[in-house]
Amino acid sequence: MFVSTVETRKLHEACNSWHCGWWGFKFILLLLSLALPFFMPSQIVQIYGEIARIGAGIFLLLQLVSVIHFIMWWNKFWNPDEERKNSCSVGLLMSTIFHGASLCGVVWMYTSYASRASCSLNIFFITWTAILLAVIIAVSLHSKVNRGLLSSGIMALYIVFLCWTAIRSEPIIIRCSSTNPEKANHDWMAIIGFLIAVFAIVLATFSTGIDSKCFQFRKDEVEEEDDIPYKYGFFHLVFSLGAMYFAMLFISWDLNNSPTKWSIDVGWLSTWIKVMNEWFAASFYLWMLISPVLRQNKVTNNNESVQQETPHSAMV
Repeated sequence: MFVSTVETRKLHEACNSWHCGWWGFKFILLLLSLALPFFMPSQIVQIYGEIARIGAGIFLLLQLVSVIHFIMWWNKFWNPDEERKNSCSVGLLMSTIFHGASLCGVVWMYTSYASRASCSLNIFFITWTAILLAVIIAVSLHSKVNRGLLSSGIMALYIVFLCWTAIRSEPIIIRCSSTNPEKANHDWMAIIGFLIAVFAIVLATFSTGIDSKCFQFRKDEVEEEDDIPYKYGFFHLVFSLGAMYFAMLFISWDLNNSPTKWSIDVGWLSTWIKVMNEWFAASFYLWMLISPVLRQNKVTNNNESVQQETPHSAMV
């Protein structure tokens, strides 16, 4: 689908009809694509698995950019606005809810997954998450940044969720959970966690695929009436990367893994990939807060240098 629609630009082109229709033929292609891997040599499947690892990592980055831009959009939406008649009380209420939920999440993870001194790795994960939350709040409230508490609250809750999913991916024997280890992987929390992950992935795939610049809920005006509403090629590319990410979830990012019942997305590879994703998300968000200030300081310094050189040049 990517190859056949990547060059589509106008609504009257044949590729537009192919993208928006032909559902009966596409359903046949879907059935064939589901059956074909059973007849492929294992070497080809192994090669695709190596490619899928890279594609899944790229999808995580796209998903992260999509989430952060959604946070920025939501923060702007709930800010005080005379046209929409938004008051600061609504934004304050939302920021309080998000910060309170993230704080409760950290406390709950301490009591559920780090209740013993021997759970040193979980204590490190949760403590570092709490430190990241404090840094994000401090930077957001800095006088030169002044981004408020709403966007930092949403990001804080997202980081806590990533930390929780990382701990949930630890092997059963190692995981320091207050739940019975024999039932730890098939309780209702595991089911809810997996459903939340599926919903988030599908939502990120749709939102990112429709917008080639990874901005959610943006309303760009097309240059001409017959232009396509979004980039079809990019849309299908994001879906292929999302499929690779789903594949990695089911095998726990380990191509030699033989998963057992209720062991989806369980293993040290899954754990550390999610932890790294959490740390990268916090770093990327902090950079988005700090970079405008750094650029402004650079422009100010350049202007001061020009003003200092001008009198000297006039004297010469």
